[in-house]
Amino acid sequence: GVWANADYPRDAKVARNYGAQGIGLCRTEHMFMEQERLPIVQKMILAVDEKERRRWLAKLLPFQRSDFSGILKVMHGLPVIIRLIDPPLHEFLPNYDEQLVKVTTMRLKKAPKKKLEQEEALLRAIEGMREQNPMLGLRGIRLGLLYPEIIEMQVRAILEAAISLKKKNVEVHPEIMIPLVGHVNELQRTRETVERVVKQVFSELKTEIPYKFGTMIEIPRAALTADEIAKYAEFFSFGTNDLTQTTFGFSRDDAEGKFLLKYVEEKILLVNPFESLDTSGVGRLMKIAVEEGRKANPDLEIGICGEHGGDPASIHFCHALGLNYVSCSPYRVPVARLAAAQAAMATSERDR
Repeated sequence: GVWANADYPRDAKVARNYGAQGIGLCRTEHMFMEQERLPIVQKMILAVDEKERRRWLAKLLPFQRSDFSGILKVMHGLPVIIRLIDPPLHEFLPNYDEQLVKVTTMRLKKAPKKKLEQEEALLRAIEGMREQNPMLGLRGIRLGLLYPEIIEMQVRAILEAAISLKKKNVEVHPEIMIPLVGHVNELQRTRETVERVVKQVFSELKTEIPYKFGTMIEIPRAALTADEIAKYAEFFSFGTNDLTQTTFGFSRDDAEGKFLLKYVEEKILLVNPFESLDTSGVGRLMKIAVEEGRKANPDLEIGICGEHGGDPASIHFCHALGLNYVSCSPYRVPVARLAAAQAAMATSERDR
């Protein structure tokens, strides 16, 4: 099937109109970037302890709940996979250099002491969170294990939204997806946190709803140990953008700007692996993950939600691999549906 990536109800609507059969990736962090929420998100990040962090998270809860409610409502009857927070926290804070300039200017202009102290504290916090390589740093599931209260808020928001829609007779199928898993223990711990919140919310609201729990496969180690990971997941979704980065050892932003185009021009690589799936390397890891994962858990649903989900050659490869769905941006759904149909026809002709 062809699903779509959508972060907002309007995108989900477009996808549904184009015939998408589900939402394969709903990124929760985009919702944090909105103007009225960003200050709350920043205060949550800068909180000195868990108690204060929980206080700000409680203020974010209603926002997240209404976000999820909007998407689940548009997609009524179809599955919606919601990925929990993925990027490093400093992405929600001002840029370090800009903040440094701001503080320096304030010092020179002899700004009011209290205001200056606030901005200096922010600068120190940003400095403390700077990473040499944020893409491989504190993000995804690592963030959730360090600050489980963030995941707790998100899971609660998903369930409360879904249950309130169910009470209005809207059919909902939420699925909770964990990003950047590299080791089974990370997923096992996270699943315990999620199940604890599920139990709490179900008993508070005296209603239960079916939901699924799964993980992204975007780190080679996760693909290679898929049999262990499959014991704690009901579905896998290949995040092929990050899986391509981690398999090639490319940082996408640097590679595309510096050498990748040259590689393609000079035929060192025949295609840009971020546009069309590298079937012999990244594809091999996917094949291992599919085979090992399904051996350990025959009911495992597997899809892909990287940009490759809209590329016809990659879709053919995913079909051959036995994936249940590909998920792409809403406007690429018609192209993806055509490619999926062609792949299915090619298979049935071959089987005759």
